[in-house]
Amino acid sequence: MEALVSTDFQFPGQQGFYRGKVRDVYNINNTYLAMVACDRISAFDVVLPRPIPYKGQVLNQIAEHFLKLTKDLVPNWLVHTPDPNVSIGHFCEPYKVEMVIRGFLAGHAWREYKAGKRVICGVAMPDGMRENDPFPTPIITPTIKASEGHDEDVSREGILELGLVSEADYLVLEDYTRKLFAFGSHYARQQGLILVDTKYEFGKKGDVIMLMDEIHTPDSSRYFYADTYAEIQANDQQQRQLSKEFVRQWLIENGFQGLDGQTAPVFTDEFVALVSERYIELYEKITSKKFQKQDYSSVYERVLGNINRTIENLEA
Repeated sequence: MEALVSTDFQFPGQQGFYRGKVRDVYNINNTYLAMVACDRISAFDVVLPRPIPYKGQVLNQIAEHFLKLTKDLVPNWLVHTPDPNVSIGHFCEPYKVEMVIRGFLAGHAWREYKAGKRVICGVAMPDGMRENDPFPTPIITPTIKASEGHDEDVSREGILELGLVSEADYLVLEDYTRKLFAFGSHYARQQGLILVDTKYEFGKKGDVIMLMDEIHTPDSSRYFYADTYAEIQANDQQQRQLSKEFVRQWLIENGFQGLDGQTAPVFTDEFVALVSERYIELYEKITSKKFQKQDYSSVYERVLGNINRTIENLEA
C-alpha cells in the first residue's frame, strides 16, 4: 500500500531539520517552518513499523481546518497549506512542554487511575470515577516533550521549577489551552461528537505566543460519539470512539505497550486498511467535508515542488 513514509529534502536557506514521530520539519532561514505530515503512525511514543496511507493528509487537513477556525481566538503559526501533506508557518521557538487537557477520565489518565493513583500532574482526581466519566471541570495534565522515548507527566509547579516556561507565559498557555478546548468541545458537539481530551503545542515568535503543529486531530485528540455516550456509560461498556485508542488497544492485545525490551508488532494489511478508513471517517465526521484521496504516484516530487514554490513566493 502506497504511503508517504519520510522525506529528506534540501531547501534554499534551510537552517535545520527535525524528524518527529509523524512530521518532518524544515527550518527555512529561521523565518518559516515547513512541516510535512507523513503517514507514519506512533503509539506509546514509538513509531510503528508500517505507515498508514492517507493518515498524513488527514492530520494536515484537519489541523488546517481548525487553525483557520481558531485564528481569532488564539494566535497560531499557520501561513499557508500548499499541499495535502504540507503546512508552512512562522518559525517559533517551541516550548518543551505539551499542554494536555482532559474532559473525561480516559486513556493514560484512566490507566493511572485504575492503578490506584488519584493525582496526575499535580491535579487531584475525585474518588469513585469510572472509565470515561466526565471530570467536574476539565483538568490540564502537561507533559515534558522527550526528544526520544516517552513524554513525561509533569505538574505546573514542576514546569516552573525546571524553568521550562516562565510563570507569565505558563498562565497564557493555560488560558489558551482552556479556550481552545472549550471551542473544540462545542464544535465537536455540533458534529455529533464529544471531544474527550487533546493536547496542544505552543511556541513563541518575538513576544507572541502561538499555537503550533496540529490541533484536534485523531493523533492529538480522542473523540466519542455523542448520541450513544450516555447509554453506553450507564451500561458500563466501552465507548464508541474515533481516535487512535483502538490502535493502542490492538498493540496491548498483541503484547506491546512501549516498555523496555518490547518489540512493536507489525500490522496486517487488513488492519492497516482499517486504520486508514478510521482516519478518513474522522476527517469527514469532524469537518463535514468529503475526503479527497491524494495521488501517491509522484508524492515526493509533488511535495518538494509545492514547498519550493511557496517559499519562493513568501520570500519574494
